[in-house]
Amino acid sequence: MIGSYVAVGDSFTEGVGDPGPDGAFVGWADRFAVLLADRRPEGDFGYTNLAVRGKLLDQIVEDQLPRAKELAPDLVSFCAGGNDIIRPGTDPDEVAERFERAIADLTSAVGTVLVTTGFDTRGVPVLKHLRGKIATYNGHVRAVADRYGCPVLDLWSLKTVQDRRAWDGDRLHLSPEGHTRVALRAGQVLGLEVPADPDQAWPPLPPRGTLEVRRDDIHWAREYLVPWIGRRLRGESSGDHVAAKGSLSPDDIKTWIASAV
Repeated sequence: MIGSYVAVGDSFTEGVGDPGPDGAFVGWADRFAVLLADRRPEGDFGYTNLAVRGKLLDQIVEDQLPRAKELAPDLVSFCAGGNDIIRPGTDPDEVAERFERAIADLTSAVGTVLVTTGFDTRGVPVLKHLRGKIATYNGHVRAVADRYGCPVLDLWSLKTVQDRRAWDGDRLHLSPEGHTRVALRAGQVLGLEVPADPDQAWPPLPPRGTLEVRRDDIHWAREYLVPWIGRRLRGESSGDHVAAKGSLSPDDIKTWIASAV
């Protein structure tokens, strides 16, 4: 019975793409926390989300791990390295070495550490050329997990998130339904009975014509790709002025989810 959970990571764990109240986000980790809290007596569950969008592995280790270790929860989810991997010239083997040092440190101080693999990016226009690099990093993540006894939230094998409806308009972050499916899979990884099947097939979509696809691509490039490239060229991060959500009440998360439906 998990009585406390701390989420560590970047935009994926912060929940970007899954809008919540006052400009904040909900996301898979918050939704997963609700699944865990529902198995405890009311008020007997602690949850803290330390994730901040745009953070690199070393920044996560420096800024978030000390607080996670201080809280000493029963469970930590550690998702880091993705922003490093998509940077040109980075070596997935070297990033994995730093990832392992972080896991060795974290597992010595807390209960269970849940790690995640990267998504299969074959359908993501700006990232599909990195598919082999991500797969290499995933192999390292799994090997590290084996060495330190960490359960693995395998996002590569979650085929239902390859549907475009699982993704936000920026094509880089999950939609609310995508985050929901990841939360359900996380529950399955820890042996929980979950309320829905994350592998459930999506309803069929009507076919899209070439003109519609091209129009969507142009809109995406103007609204998301160009600003993203601009931030990269200026050395800016989307999380430069963002604070972590911190301690959250599962009851509040439920209210946010219900209000967004």
